[in-house]
Amino acid sequence: MKFELYELDRLEEIKSLFTSVFTDSEGKGEGQLIGNLVRELQETTDKNDIYSFVVKERDVIVGCIFFTRMSFDSPINSFILSPVAISTLNQKQGLGQGLINFGINYLKEENVELLLTYGDPNYYLGVGFKPITEKLIPAPFKLTYPKGWLAQSLIDSEIPTIKGGSSCVKALSNQKYW
Repeated sequence: MKFELYELDRLEEIKSLFTSVFTDSEGKGEGQLIGNLVRELQETTDKNDIYSFVVKERDVIVGCIFFTRMSFDSPINSFILSPVAISTLNQKQGLGQGLINFGINYLKEENVELLLTYGDPNYYLGVGFKPITEKLIPAPFKLTYPKGWLAQSLIDSEIPTIKGGSSCVKALSNQKYW
């Protein structure tokens, strides 16, 4: 398996991967929702506001992850991890956490200071995320599952408190994802 930076050049293959993985785990509606989200992320996000990484078996993409810019009233170089998918046939092999760690190491080299995610705490605690509240770091939309709001500092051991508002890239700017 090979981890690498993804150049946003295989849009349909990536959309298909996410649609299939989320359909298998969450149902057809969620599969279509997340498939459309990753297509929109790839098509509408400025290249300076997105990082994506893949894991390949030979030349077949079996996993993909997106990190997109989060902006705050306070100046801090921050991104949010969302979404990530590993092919159903390749799950339970450590590829998801390997892909996340590969992306985190790349972001550290790019001087990203803060990384956020919104998902299953049990999964993300294993790759350095810690639970936070919206009082510590505001989310761009009302969280339907506040326990899933997680962060990690990429430059320090402490997660900073951020005051004021926040915003995310256009593709994630919809309450249905929060």
